[in-house]
Amino acid sequence: MERIQPPKYGKLITVLSIDGGGIRGIIPAVLLEYLESQLQELDGKDARLADYFDVISGTSTGGLITAMLTAPNKDNRPLYAANGIVPFYLEHSPKIFPQSSGFFGSIIGSVQDALGPKYDGKYLHNLINGLLGTARLHETLTNIVIPTFDIKKLQPTLFSSFMAPTARVLDAHLSDICIATSAAPTYLPSHYFTNQDKSGKTEEFNLIDGGVTANNPSFISISEITKQITKKNPSFKDEAVDYSRFLVISLGTGSNKTEQKYNAKLSATWGPLSWIYYNGSTPIIDSFSESSVDMVNYHTCVLFNAVGRESNHFRIDDDTLDGDLASVDIATKKNLNNLVEVGKKLLKKPVSRINMATGLYEPIENASSNEEELKRFAKLLSEERKLRLANAKAAA
Repeated sequence: MERIQPPKYGKLITVLSIDGGGIRGIIPAVLLEYLESQLQELDGKDARLADYFDVISGTSTGGLITAMLTAPNKDNRPLYAANGIVPFYLEHSPKIFPQSSGFFGSIIGSVQDALGPKYDGKYLHNLINGLLGTARLHETLTNIVIPTFDIKKLQPTLFSSFMAPTARVLDAHLSDICIATSAAPTYLPSHYFTNQDKSGKTEEFNLIDGGVTANNPSFISISEITKQITKKNPSFKDEAVDYSRFLVISLGTGSNKTEQKYNAKLSATWGPLSWIYYNGSTPIIDSFSESSVDMVNYHTCVLFNAVGRESNHFRIDDDTLDGDLASVDIATKKNLNNLVEVGKKLLKKPVSRINMATGLYEPIENASSNEEELKRFAKLLSEERKLRLANAKAAA
């Protein structure tokens, strides 16, 4: 298929966003497989998600999925079709997050947790390096945005295709970007690398998980596009920013809000260690990652409501996970397969929106299922792609 034509030839600006969440990346992977299958029904078996979205953004595990969907293979097509992502997780997650077994294994694991990262990251790093090779940010088949956080500078570092042509030091290897955005504090080691631009300028990067910046990166994508429009990027129409043109699919990785496993009375007694590790969980990380997800969702909902286009923002998430399902790293065969089932069941659930008063997702009145809504979005994406191709040919 031809590469996606720029938004100036169409009516919409299309964004796909994928949250962070470790092994729970299986949940959006199931949803993406369904969305791509619907596009293939409309446009043929070679259709890929990168053919339809102006920007794909992802944090942490979502950043890895983003790279898999957009990095080029030897035929200059996406490295992975969406139906290859779940098998990838099922095969590699147990080796990325090896599980301690038995009483003594648990004791040793607890000591390691206290002394350093829970996992050494070697398998993950070798896997990503082998998968992505020497591909760089500018080579992706559509624009991507992947957030990280620089622990030395104490500020976010965004790896954006839009920035790569002018800020060449950000045109890093995709492998380094993916390792960095996945470097969750307490779970995996921070990632250091350097990158050099064509003039010889070298930049140091001291990076940790993108969830520290934005575990839901959808609003970062919207902001990056807004910058391009205001800078008069020729790929966009020469006009003021019109947010009613934006079409956003935002995929969560689930949470366990309904379990309510923490409370003020309990946490009032915690010191530094308990905030980092309590009963097999990391309360401080749970807190900032869930807050990041919800606040981004809140701002995005307000934006689309303000322009009268609520239906152009489609967020799918599940806040009813509990036990091992809510973990980012319990990579047992049983738990991984259960996460696949969560994704399948989520397709059948009604479209929901978050109630900011309660923080919980509530079904929209008379709502269709997530499956039906993804089918509707697939039709919009297909029509937009065909419109752009026709207009681009007419303008040639």
